[in-house]
Amino acid sequence: MKIKQILLILTMCIGTFLCMLDTTVMNIALPAIQSSMNVPLTSLSWALNIYTITFAALTIPLSRLADIWGRNKIYLVGLLIFASGSFVSGMANVPTVLIIGRGIQSIGAAIVFPTSMTIAIDTIDQKHRSKALLTIGLTQGLAATLGPTIGGVVTQFMGWRWVFYINLPLVVLAIVGVILQLPLGHEKKIDVKIDVGGMISLMVTLFSLALGLTQGNDWGWMNYRIISLTLITIVSFIIFIIIEKRVTDPMIRLDLFKNRQFSGSALTVVLAGLLLVAVMVIMPTFFTQVQGKTELIAALLITPASLMIFLVSPITGIIVEKFGPRLIIFIGFLSMSMGYAVLGFVNSEYYWQILLGLILIGFGYGTVIGPITVLAASDFKGEKLSASQSVMGVLRQIGNIIAVAIFVSMLTTNVSKAKENAWTDAQKLISTSELTSTSKKDMLKVTHSHFESSDAKTNGNDEKGISETKEQRLIQANVAEALRKAKISQLSDQQGEQVKEQITSEVTNEIKEMVKKDNRIINRDANKISKNANHLISKAFLSLYFMALPFTIMFIPVCLLFYKRDEYKKNINEE
Repeated sequence: MKIKQILLILTMCIGTFLCMLDTTVMNIALPAIQSSMNVPLTSLSWALNIYTITFAALTIPLSRLADIWGRNKIYLVGLLIFASGSFVSGMANVPTVLIIGRGIQSIGAAIVFPTSMTIAIDTIDQKHRSKALLTIGLTQGLAATLGPTIGGVVTQFMGWRWVFYINLPLVVLAIVGVILQLPLGHEKKIDVKIDVGGMISLMVTLFSLALGLTQGNDWGWMNYRIISLTLITIVSFIIFIIIEKRVTDPMIRLDLFKNRQFSGSALTVVLAGLLLVAVMVIMPTFFTQVQGKTELIAALLITPASLMIFLVSPITGIIVEKFGPRLIIFIGFLSMSMGYAVLGFVNSEYYWQILLGLILIGFGYGTVIGPITVLAASDFKGEKLSASQSVMGVLRQIGNIIAVAIFVSMLTTNVSKAKENAWTDAQKLISTSELTSTSKKDMLKVTHSHFESSDAKTNGNDEKGISETKEQRLIQANVAEALRKAKISQLSDQQGEQVKEQITSEVTNEIKEMVKKDNRIINRDANKISKNANHLISKAFLSLYFMALPFTIMFIPVCLLFYKRDEYKKNINEE
């Protein structure tokens, strides 16, 4: 491969890297953004969803637009739109502005992502095309998996806003690379139509699906709004399929799915992405909000999964021909299932157990994602080859949408139930304690405020008991009451002063002893409440993986859609 071609592939990889990085880079910053804006996690889940929904729905229509108007010019426009969205997201102070910024970003990503692939396919000769596809495919997977680590480091040292601002210098680098390497005038243009009906029906399908899944807990699963959204999802999806069967230039070519291995690749991208995103979104929140880690430490704690993907995916991309795709995909899904089993039964106090789960999931995802781009395209040539890559990009985003919607919804339910149980336990403990009635009321009030917070933190031991100021008020009130009862006004001045001093001394000592005793009990019980709440909320997080385990096992037979080693070798040799 010529140096010019290598440089062009690297330039296209920058664009692909940016698009896929922003599907996960925000995950680790969610707790910091949540604290900064003081909103619940469900509000911010739409900053994730708007990116993936718009990205998925517009990828193919905007790639068609690039074919009509010229890919190189439209690619530059996409980079500029992406940069604008990154700037708006970084400037956001409320969720609405952040969601708007992410929406703008996703429009740019929907242009850059497919166009970078088609430019590479058209520019690289047939002999080196598989290497180019493998390189860009690995960039997609690595960017998505390295996102949380990069996000954690940036959030810790530069603040969450720089999670978006870091895109800007990379965009500039990509723009310079395109201007220097690609012709912007007299480009080859293709006369194709944009599938507007397919685009709108798919966007409605994804939006109603994501909205229904995220709001189901708040509205109630049998609420008329959820039922309506479910019907809209089903009807719009049926309309989408009908449109795709009838239009000349469909958004998604359904005939691609007649190919068994492409269907297997499509399912693998969706299911493997779903399993990975569930870890990359949930675990950073668990580390920061339940275990009290910083964003940097949380990023480092989940890095083993990213590292395994980084190490394994290039290897499996190379050895797939030797062992056959069926065995490779089987090992990948089996490893991810084992990782979910570990996380489902883990004792969260021991990080090495979580580490084992992350390594297995990272190994499994790296195993399946390494060769998947090449496998999806292995039976196609020409226009079908380009179409297969665009469809795979859409399906990858659909997997992300489903993962975020399902797991954030499940997490919200689990944490709410955990807080309810922890609050019930706290009430029982406080009501049976040896505290005075006033201290019980105060402790219940403070404890309840912790459980009412919008995040998963429930540190009941933040309250250190009765303060010195409150202690002085208690002394003053009790001294005044004791003096009133003593009727010192009827005594001589000298006797009155002596009695006053004696009463003040006795009441002060009595209140101090009572406060000391109550504070001991408050701190002891607050510690118990905090530990119990932490235990219950930890279970709320990690039980997600136990609940998902049966589904991960059901995903394993997807490997049967892929060729065995001899079939795969025969197919390659025929080409």
